[in-house]
Amino acid sequence: MDKKQLAFTKTNYILVAAGMALIIIGLLLMTGPNCTAQAFEPDIFSVRRIKVAPVVTLIGFITIIAAIAYKPKTDKKEE
Repeated sequence: MDKKQLAFTKTNYILVAAGMALIIIGLLLMTGPNCTAQAFEPDIFSVRRIKVAPVVTLIGFITIIAAIAYKPKTDKKEE
């Protein structure tokens, strides 16, 4: 199979994998203890869960979009 027939290159797949890793890290940062009817957990309003984790997840999604849109430069050698 010729490389020109493939839609994505190795770079695209690496960027998609990096984006997926960022999304997973962001979702893991959002986890933590939850509130119950008997006890209030103030950690649900921590900076990590409210600000950092959504930003990391958003960067992951942007990375995946960039990976899909990325088109490598092609050589113009036509013989």
